[in-house]
Amino acid sequence: MARSEEQNRQARERARESILSSAIELFAERGVHGATIAEITGRAGVAQGLVNYHFGGKDQLVGEIVDRWFRLLIGFPTVRTGSADDRLRGIIEGTFAAASANLLLHRAVSTMQQDPAQLRFFAEAAGRNAEGVAAAELAVRGIFAERGAADPALEEAMLRTTLEGIVLKYAAVGDTFPIEGARRWVLGLYGLDAEES
Repeated sequence: MARSEEQNRQARERARESILSSAIELFAERGVHGATIAEITGRAGVAQGLVNYHFGGKDQLVGEIVDRWFRLLIGFPTVRTGSADDRLRGIIEGTFAAASANLLLHRAVSTMQQDPAQLRFFAEAAGRNAEGVAAAELAVRGIFAERGAADPALEEAMLRTTLEGIVLKYAAVGDTFPIEGARRWVLGLYGLDAEES
């Protein structure tokens, strides 16, 4: 019995996600240069040609992973409900939750950021995601302005730097990093109550 168009679409999407997941795992383990298309597709359980079908090649696959990371980062500040403190708490809590839920993605990105040959993918992704990045930065600056900060742009940069540093350290050392203590510390830094998780 032939599959329906919807079943075919779902099968294509599953294959695409399997390739992405396998690439993230292997890039986190060995970096981009240490992982071959054959290894990625072998781990994903799909034919090698599907990388070209879904992404166009290894470079585009790397670009999609970096784009996924960018989209994850810029998604938190776009929530526009609640008080400034509620929105800031949401950004901080969302970042910590995403760090845990997407540890391999952060590990893969961290590995790629340390490889000068991969830096072009971050520059290209920054260009593709420039509108979202700018909107996220403005949203966070708006939060700090509402909270009465003298320099909302500096506050946004310092929050971003602090959270990125924590996430990268957590990605590097995993469960030996005191992630819960770090979450409470960041919330305390901004005078926000740290609810127990």
